[in-house]
Amino acid sequence: MTEIFGVPTQALFGQLLIGLINGSFYALLSLGLAVIFGLLNIINFTHGAQYMMGAFVAWFLLNKAGMGYWWALAVAPIAVGAFGVIIERTMLKQLYKLDHLYGLLLTFGLALIIQGLFRNEYGSSGLPYSIPSQLQGGQNLGFMFLPNYRAWVIVFSLAVCLSTWFVIEKTKLGSYLRAATENPELVRAFGINVPRMITLTYGFGVGLAALAGVMAAPIYSVNPLMGADLIIVVFAVVVIGGMGSIMGSIVTGFGLGIIEGLTKVFYPEASNTVIFIIMAIVLMFRPAGLFGTPR
Repeated sequence: MTEIFGVPTQALFGQLLIGLINGSFYALLSLGLAVIFGLLNIINFTHGAQYMMGAFVAWFLLNKAGMGYWWALAVAPIAVGAFGVIIERTMLKQLYKLDHLYGLLLTFGLALIIQGLFRNEYGSSGLPYSIPSQLQGGQNLGFMFLPNYRAWVIVFSLAVCLSTWFVIEKTKLGSYLRAATENPELVRAFGINVPRMITLTYGFGVGLAALAGVMAAPIYSVNPLMGADLIIVVFAVVVIGGMGSIMGSIVTGFGLGIIEGLTKVFYPEASNTVIFIIMAIVLMFRPAGLFGTPR
């Protein structure tokens, strides 16, 4: 059996694949957090619960309405995003001029309520969600077996992340969004409804979390607590990349997923803490994050 650095090739590339899968979800979730924080200055701790809600909407659509995975990819982000819009309009809009801590406490409380409601109703054992028939099976690459669905998750999440970055950083809509956070009165002078823009931006960030939940459902199963542990890691990813940095979230999400996968091969004992160790080191030398700018 071929080895690299004393590690069997199949094991090494298998962990790299797992790292890329995890990195795909880290990137999508941290991207949603970065959009919300960068444009609204809200630390959205409900993100993990909204990720879980996306998976549950997919499960409901399949089991109650007979709508499969492809429909869920479109419907779940819209449904959960609409729920986010209600939260923003009824609660968060009252906090924009206050310290970030108030938004953090509110969204943390909402996350606990949402997770508790789903856990009371469905328990915590997890509900199965099958891989769509078009993406079942895999490809034998010689040095490893690549499941089709996992390859799809990596490619699709990267496409969504880069498309989001392009819209926010390179289009007129993105320039309006950025300007609205810096000088809302000036943007209003151009006839743009700033409150509506802020609301839709929050809904979009929530929709990204729900999209990640739909993609995660066939891999991790649908569980009320599936976002509880993940959100802690995602916050670390956002801090390392730079709070509010779109490209920082994408690069750091995928990069840290790969590092975590390699750590499981060469030093498994540190695999659960390596991201937090990197976060501590980054904060010592670049408190604003690798891609962030001091505020």
